[in-house]
Amino acid sequence: MQIAETVTFGGSGLDRHASLRRDAAGLADALSRGAVLPLWRGKPLMRGARPGWVPAGHPVLALAGPPVFLGLDDGTPRFAADLSDWSPEAGADAPEAGFFDATVQRHPALTDGEGFVELRGVMTDLTAREAELVATAKAVLQWHRSHGFCSACGARSDLAVGGWQRSCPACGTQHFPRTDPVVIMLVTHGNSVLLGRSPGWPEGMFSLLAGFVEPGETIEAAVRREVAEETGVRCGAVSYLASQPWPFPASLMIGARTEALGRDIQVDPEELEQALWVTREELVQSFAGLHPVIRPARHGSIANFILRNWLADRLD
Repeated sequence: MQIAETVTFGGSGLDRHASLRRDAAGLADALSRGAVLPLWRGKPLMRGARPGWVPAGHPVLALAGPPVFLGLDDGTPRFAADLSDWSPEAGADAPEAGFFDATVQRHPALTDGEGFVELRGVMTDLTAREAELVATAKAVLQWHRSHGFCSACGARSDLAVGGWQRSCPACGTQHFPRTDPVVIMLVTHGNSVLLGRSPGWPEGMFSLLAGFVEPGETIEAAVRREVAEETGVRCGAVSYLASQPWPFPASLMIGARTEALGRDIQVDPEELEQALWVTREELVQSFAGLHPVIRPARHGSIANFILRNWLADRLD
């Protein structure tokens, strides 16, 4: 797919400059002349529609953890820091549980136009470079928060190598950030595409089927297995379309297409709430907001990207 990397969080050519990660003095110098993006419980600091980069000595970072080096942004060193130990003042908006958190948390060291916001709500406003930096920051910082202890001996591990490793001081085991591969598939049969919805999604929202790749499994096998498990539909040949780093919390969405061998659906209620075949004409209505039942996948997701390009016949 020639336009694959135009998907949200697609590649922007960021120079991750891995050689600097093991250079303590070089990192310190880079931090002194670079900029840091604070994140609070996975929510990036935003200044209007732009990420809220601050200098290393900014008071908002007083309670932040060690900075993670993201790379060089046209020569400017970029870092991220986790501010999750900060607690908003009493009476401030508490984060909302569920599919989307619309609340904004405002730190007293920031201006009125700055706040921590849900990335899903602003991801399509970001430039390609901003999106790559913020997605990387969110995923790596979340990994540090959830992997603070050595899985080999149980001792607390230490952030190392510019944030791209955790080292155990007790047994010497080294741990590295993980990315979970997920297949997401355009399943077609003639003029129709197979869509499903999970429990808890916004009313009427449907998307492409998706699922985690299992150990010892190829991408092709994962596509066929997931479709069969969730809907009972059997599929034939599988081809690759595009991929998307999806920092919720740290997945790599691997977009694929496949042709169904039949149309009979038997939904697994533990996987899906509903699945159905949708014609091109119905999907056009859905994207236009005119379909009485079906709402499309969120703008910015690879599902939305693939479906729009399928309608436009741009999947080559």
